[in-house]
Amino acid sequence: MAFEGLADKLSNAFKKLKGKGKLNENDVKQAMREVRLALLEADVNYKVAKDFTNKVTERAVGQDVMESLTPAQMVIKIVDEELTALMGGENERLNFASKPPTVIMMCGLQGSGKTTHSAKLAKMLKAQNHRPMLVACDIYRPAAIDQLKVVGAKAEVPVFEMGTENPVKIAKEAVRHAKDYGNDVVILDTAGRLHIDEELMNELKNIKAEVNPDEILLVIDSMTGQDAVNVAKSFNELLEITGVILTKLDGDTRGGAALSVKAVTGKPIKFAGTGEKLDDIEVFHPDRMASRILGMGDVLTLIEDAQNKLDEKKAEEMAQKIMNNRLDFNDLNEQFNQIKKMGPLKGILSKIPGMGKQLDDVDVDDRQIDCLQAIILSMTPEERSNPSIINPSRKRRIAAGSGRTVEEVNRLLKQLEQMQKMIKQMNGKGSKKRRKKNLLPGLGGMPMGGMGNGGMPPF
Repeated sequence: MAFEGLADKLSNAFKKLKGKGKLNENDVKQAMREVRLALLEADVNYKVAKDFTNKVTERAVGQDVMESLTPAQMVIKIVDEELTALMGGENERLNFASKPPTVIMMCGLQGSGKTTHSAKLAKMLKAQNHRPMLVACDIYRPAAIDQLKVVGAKAEVPVFEMGTENPVKIAKEAVRHAKDYGNDVVILDTAGRLHIDEELMNELKNIKAEVNPDEILLVIDSMTGQDAVNVAKSFNELLEITGVILTKLDGDTRGGAALSVKAVTGKPIKFAGTGEKLDDIEVFHPDRMASRILGMGDVLTLIEDAQNKLDEKKAEEMAQKIMNNRLDFNDLNEQFNQIKKMGPLKGILSKIPGMGKQLDDVDVDDRQIDCLQAIILSMTPEERSNPSIINPSRKRRIAAGSGRTVEEVNRLLKQLEQMQKMIKQMNGKGSKKRRKKNLLPGLGGMPMGGMGNGGMPPF
């Protein structure tokens, strides 16, 4: 997951501080040396890392921290605040035109994910009741227009294209078309190159001059670290970008780009790509990202994901079933479907405070959910609704049908039984209003305890 290595190293640096009752200036400076090394290993710009640790040290050796009852916690709080400030302070929203259409120009190097993220952004805006239109301005890369049509169809957003016509003319005609057909957002998918060159920049500058975009968003691959920051700096100097979309934040990225790009370019990260699906894009919140880096989780994003990606009606129905002690394998299968909509399981769990470090020693494999669903789907409708009828011969049939073992079938039956007992106990305590608060918001009402040991899924 993103920032995993950085988070571990910061955690180790702070662990030494927590072991001391009182801190002196030398303790803080020693910890900051480790923090600086951690940042440099994460591919953060050297000057940015140096300035960051200097600011933290200056604040941390103050009287309020040294005389605090919990000085280590105060230092961590300062690091959290400075990390947030380093990444922009607060999330920056898109600039919408006072008179539609709003023109968003997407730019970046080839392979950065520009076309896919154009569609992701379009889908996100459509969900917010906008009427976006994608425009194929990349006439050079083979099949670029076809790719945009494919992702546009998946996002259910119209695609404007004029074949291999001049990209400047395509952009101009697209804006005119949007005005005529009521599209309030125009997203220009411009051409990329394998490297920054004069021809590419001249074309982008000509498009900018012709359509005067409200946003120029640079799409950069977070896996490239400092190279991504250098690309951002070059594009910003030549085009004056308004923001950045950072892709592949779900991968094994060291975090250097996210922590350096705002300080180097002065331009905010507005969105983050967190997966391959068109729903895998989120507004970039510096404060929430700082919390993730420091292992504090990100409950707000988790709740927003649940609200945006889960079926509210099904969640309410599930909550009602739980209140009435009527949970069966149909419900459990539906829960698995709902959870899968929210993306990789490790990513979901990493947003829960305190779970980050625990996940290091746990093998969280999304395919295990598929194995559990295979067992459930190998049952007859009657068995799913009434698990008590599943006898040894039925277990053998279910195991053979799902390609699993009888032991795994028994384990799943036992886990459902434990969930039913726990729900019964929970429903026996307090008012209905209070009991509803114990359900995990947005996950169809599945209780946290029903996820297995310590909130982990039941496998």
